[in-house]
Amino acid sequence: MCDTCGCGDKKNTRVGGKRVDHDHGHSHEHDHDHEHDHEKGRVVKIERDILEKNREYADRNRDFFREKNILTLNLLSSPGAGKTTLLVNTIKALRQKSQAVPQIAVIEGDQETSLDAEKIRETGVAAIQINTGKGCHLDAHMIEHAASDLALKEGSILFVENVGNLVCPADFDLGESYKVVLLSVTEGEDKPLKYPNIFARADVLLLNKIDLLSYLRFNVEQCLSFARKINPNLKIFKVSGLTSEGLTEWLAWLDEVRSSTKAR
Repeated sequence: MCDTCGCGDKKNTRVGGKRVDHDHGHSHEHDHDHEHDHEKGRVVKIERDILEKNREYADRNRDFFREKNILTLNLLSSPGAGKTTLLVNTIKALRQKSQAVPQIAVIEGDQETSLDAEKIRETGVAAIQINTGKGCHLDAHMIEHAASDLALKEGSILFVENVGNLVCPADFDLGESYKVVLLSVTEGEDKPLKYPNIFARADVLLLNKIDLLSYLRFNVEQCLSFARKINPNLKIFKVSGLTSEGLTEWLAWLDEVRSSTKAR
């Protein structure tokens, strides 16, 4: 797993430009035997250890978010699905719609650059960039560092824009309130069947870029049927991050779950 995800290369992770020596839960005193040992049992044990350590950090994050009534949303998608554009317009709408949110903040995950964090900051909210280097996902320890740097206020909304990837991010709990998976209509309606794990673990599906439907041969109902086959409990919204079509329903859901977060 270290070799696949790049998580063994800890020196390449940067949170807000600072290098972070985060722990994926396995000792590096074993000289990376697992890089050359292809025994199934060995690989499974290492993966289990990594995920168990991540869950410890995730539980700690979850406790912190609950204590401070922070609604935390982990946004997941393939590259280019439109997370940042949707997020920018969601933030603008939230800020216009309600003054009751003490703080909106964003944690941005990418292998390199701070381009998305810069776009978010243009909306006037705090954003911190995590660069994972070779890593293909954010983990709970990275989120702990970033949340600390953001100095989140009671009752805030925290968006985490994960690294663009429909595989590895599904396995890493961040301590979030909800997992939100974006699927753009330019990707094809079969993605829920091809990448079932991430759809099975999501709470919400945002079918994005619906403004392009007239230019594509994309079967919306078939796509949603595939998604519900994988996860019958998915909350589904059809949206356009560019034109803000469908944003009203998405914002109403955010208000609803934020109220339930405060009531806990």
